[in-house]
Amino acid sequence: MKLLYELPKSQIAALALLEGESIWYCVPIDLGFDNESKLACEEYAGQTWLVVTEKRLVVLQENKLKTSFWLRDCSKIKCEHQVNCGIITVTTKNMNSICVARFSMRHMIRMSYVSRGTQSIVEALERGETAKEVERITSPENEKYCEKCGRALPGTNKCLYCDGNGNVLKRLLGLCKNYKKEALLTSIFMLVVASVEIVNPRIQRWFIDTSLASGTATWSSWLQFVILTLSLVGVYILAEIIRHWYGVILGTGISMTLREKLYYKIQALSLSFMNKRKPGELLNRVSHDTAVIRRFIEEVLGYTLTGILTMVIAVVMMFRIDWKMTCIILCIHAVVFVSTRIFRRTNRAHFRKQWVKLDEFNSNLQDVISGIRIVKSFGKEEREIEKFTKKANEYADISSKNEGFWSAIIPILWFLMGSGVYVAVYFGGKDVLSGRMSPGTLLQYYTYCGYLIEPLSSMANLPRIMTQTITCLNRIYDVLDEEPRIVDKEHSKELTIQGDFTFENISFGYEIYEPVLEDVSFEVKAGEMIGLVGSSGVGKSTLINLIMRLYDVDEGRILIDGVDIRDIKTESLHSQIGVVLQETFLFSGTILDNIRFAKQEATLEEVIRAAKAANAHDFICKTPDGYNTYVGEHGYNLSGGERQRIAIARAILNNPRLLILDEATSALDTESEFVIQLALERLVKGRTTFAIAHRLSTLRNADRLIVIDKHGIAEMGTHNELLEKKEIYYGLVTAQLAMAEGK
Repeated sequence: MKLLYELPKSQIAALALLEGESIWYCVPIDLGFDNESKLACEEYAGQTWLVVTEKRLVVLQENKLKTSFWLRDCSKIKCEHQVNCGIITVTTKNMNSICVARFSMRHMIRMSYVSRGTQSIVEALERGETAKEVERITSPENEKYCEKCGRALPGTNKCLYCDGNGNVLKRLLGLCKNYKKEALLTSIFMLVVASVEIVNPRIQRWFIDTSLASGTATWSSWLQFVILTLSLVGVYILAEIIRHWYGVILGTGISMTLREKLYYKIQALSLSFMNKRKPGELLNRVSHDTAVIRRFIEEVLGYTLTGILTMVIAVVMMFRIDWKMTCIILCIHAVVFVSTRIFRRTNRAHFRKQWVKLDEFNSNLQDVISGIRIVKSFGKEEREIEKFTKKANEYADISSKNEGFWSAIIPILWFLMGSGVYVAVYFGGKDVLSGRMSPGTLLQYYTYCGYLIEPLSSMANLPRIMTQTITCLNRIYDVLDEEPRIVDKEHSKELTIQGDFTFENISFGYEIYEPVLEDVSFEVKAGEMIGLVGSSGVGKSTLINLIMRLYDVDEGRILIDGVDIRDIKTESLHSQIGVVLQETFLFSGTILDNIRFAKQEATLEEVIRAAKAANAHDFICKTPDGYNTYVGEHGYNLSGGERQRIAIARAILNNPRLLILDEATSALDTESEFVIQLALERLVKGRTTFAIAHRLSTLRNADRLIVIDKHGIAEMGTHNELLEKKEIYYGLVTAQLAMAEGK
């Protein structure tokens, strides 16, 4: 799939200079090399373009070839992240590196795909293949984007946020399939309520015209009228109770279904998605947004549909009584309806901003509560109060503006709708005085006018409620429609891990334009302990994440016992991995529950055995309730070393085939560390182990050490071998020894 854009007419002549070559990529460049930012891409794009053909890379500027490189003479095409911009560099085979394009950050992802796709052509040419034999890289930048909100459009090319509200509501109503009984009964009793409201004015008309107006009313006719009226009232009340009852069941059920789907989807989504979202934002979507949907179904949808049904029948009856007067009233109501549509479109974006501010408010609140120890330790309570107050005021301001807007508009709309009643009273009164209409008919017509006002009054307020509901639905389906990046293939299989690992030319970056690891290759035999060494940020934890398949590699592959890690079921893989991460996390619950997290069916004896191996049994026995001692959120009522020993016990409880130790002893004192090291030495025997440690002394007994630097493997060997080389590892050891001597 190509990244093609329509060249302006001024540049079409320049394509003749490409000698009929097939164009693979054609993208605009919005920055020059004079540090002048020209972010109006559509204005500047007509002057400079980056074009990649099957043979060369060229830059077109003002109808001329500014730069041209034959791909067969290139060794590397790379997109690099600079300060507030990005660049495309070409490295030729004689090792000359040349910057050919400069662009703003808004085009970084697009240009990254261009550089990767072009590099694949270069590599194909080196292998003697043609460019057409290279599998093209599909880029998300080929998607179309909504001009109003800038969001990516789905295959229908209709923005769910701007033009596709009907589709979102259809999806909501589709959830009613699981609650057919409740939906059917709610609909039936809506019809009953509407029927009672329509029949009641006809009974009043009959009584007035046949008894009161003629002066022939008797106690019998009065009693008959009272009985009929009370019967209708009883039916109406009973029908409303049942309709509301089943409406509550329907609303609660659908909101619970959405909550379950959201929670399941959040669990299924990849770590890359979670890292880009705030916890408070996701919490809002699961709790607050689904609650808005529930209230809409329970309190708004039923009443609105009943009111609309009553209104339609009432309009039909009004036309039968006096069509001219009805047309006048409907014209007034049409003005109200059009006005609400206009106001709704104007106010929609403001409600979306209100929800964004609510997300920021809740995220800030959760961060402060979770990190209250840090806040108090630094004495920053006042600053956090000011920050919280600012967030609260921002949310309050935009909420008051939105609600104030409708508070000012709705009374005006109600007045306009009420004017229809005055029309009925005036013209209907004249008809009664002239004898063209009976008093009972006027009362019936007047009552039907009231039936129009109540639903339309609700509908005047409906745009505000609908805007809130649709915004919440969009936010919910924004998560539900997200595709997880880590998924099992159809042919994925369960594998009993022996422990052989092969890393074949793997490359990975959390962002496509910022590689963390590039072209990394090495092998690990079953039962080996591999120590990962390097300065902070070089990619040690990233390599661990790839081994656990929290992310998939961008290029290359990881083989476990000769099987691609992407062909192994994730549940099978993770069930055979024991992990102790640098950031120790304990769940709210007992110590026993936290250790059993890795193996829910473990017996107490197995838990104690794991705790003893992790040197945790002794301190657990000293706690008030032993293994049943409750630990608070994150386990903050335990020391750092105690939390880490519980985490180690949790990791080894399941007797894993693969151990991941990311700074497993960083929070321990010297004595505890020594005991844990003895325990780990026993545990790693027969298991493939990957260990990260900044205390290099803890990795001295590793079978091999891998030093990671500059996105790749810089050194590999045993502790003594690397010391003899006197390179990076030697420098790290020397620095730590110097620090220890200084202390």
